[in-house]
Amino acid sequence: MTTRTLAVVSAGLSNPSSTRLLADRLTAATVAALRARGDDATVEVVELRAHARDLADNLVTGFPNESLRGAVDTVSGADGLIAVSPIFSASFSGLFKTFFDVLDKEALVGKPVLLGATAGTARHSLALEHAMRPLFAYLRAVTVPTGVFAASEDWAGAGGVDRALADRIDRAAGELADLVSGRPAAARPVDPFADPTTDFGELLRGS
Repeated sequence: MTTRTLAVVSAGLSNPSSTRLLADRLTAATVAALRARGDDATVEVVELRAHARDLADNLVTGFPNESLRGAVDTVSGADGLIAVSPIFSASFSGLFKTFFDVLDKEALVGKPVLLGATAGTARHSLALEHAMRPLFAYLRAVTVPTGVFAASEDWAGAGGVDRALADRIDRAAGELADLVSGRPAAARPVDPFADPTTDFGELLRGS
């Protein structure tokens, strides 16, 4: 049994949030789908609200601090990604966009990604297709065909979730599991500055 790593990015601003709730539902369904395909899974969650100031600092300095570096490495080194954002004014949140702005431009190339979004009204549902999917196409990620949008009314069904939403979650999770299980396990990214081989003492002595 191969162990796959799933990174989960949640850009909800409140605690608790419907964005994190959807992310958790998608994660549980994907883990179950992977196990049905003979793969185990470990999950690493990145709550962007905890990195809001770190992201602002990264924008002006050009470098992530230690805390944000851990989140960036989690996403870069995962076998698959679940990315969920609240929708504001018909698009993803600024916090969500900022995180993917500071990733290395090659970090998501070829990576399987499941997209999810939440909002107070179903009027925002097309934001998955006209805003989120183009962003990940630009980053050259491989997004699954089914994006999962949840409006407030979708949480009112049996077990706290509408049947149609539950079906979309299961379908998208199966699509992500199909992509992840068919790939070699991802290697964790290596920070080229973490273990320098240059002897700076020798450089200072002019040798």
